[in-house]
Amino acid sequence: MEANYCMTCGTPLETRDMDGTLRRACPACSFVHWGSYSAGVGALVMREGKLLLVRRAQEPGKGRWTNPGGFIEQLELIHETIAREVLEETGIEASVKKVVAFRDMPKSIHNIYIAFAMDYVSGEPVPDDHEVDAAGFYSLEEMETMNVAPFTRWLADVAWNGRGGGLVIDTDPVIPLDGYGLFRV
Repeated sequence: MEANYCMTCGTPLETRDMDGTLRRACPACSFVHWGSYSAGVGALVMREGKLLLVRRAQEPGKGRWTNPGGFIEQLELIHETIAREVLEETGIEASVKKVVAFRDMPKSIHNIYIAFAMDYVSGEPVPDDHEVDAAGFYSLEEMETMNVAPFTRWLADVAWNGRGGGLVIDTDPVIPLDGYGLFRV
């Protein structure tokens, strides 16, 4: 996808060489289109040795089982995004424990994906019947007979066999940074 107009002033963009990379830039103001990006989050919620999964009711991946998740909203902290997405898609209340996985997928819209281990708090899985048409907690053995997306299979391995401590929310940073979502080892 190519940007054609300045997001700041609306002027048609031109192509400029910026340190060896062609970028779309505004001739009327200082705006530069650095690229197209999307950021997603996913939840690994375990209860009694089983992982929370949803079956996608929409493309991409319609009919496949995945972990709950979604795209980060512009003005929402990522740990709030994932708690909201889990609740919306499944009716499960869960709280962020730590960041356990990260996926980097460069394409026409460069996608990053952050997976969180989450503590189950309450609720029974109920699909939203919009984005997902089924939801439940499943064992690794049960997943073997399900149409689980390959990336979700990788995340399931992280959930059951992850190594290391991961990144946790820094709720009391040594330097207060209002408006930041901070995670650290």
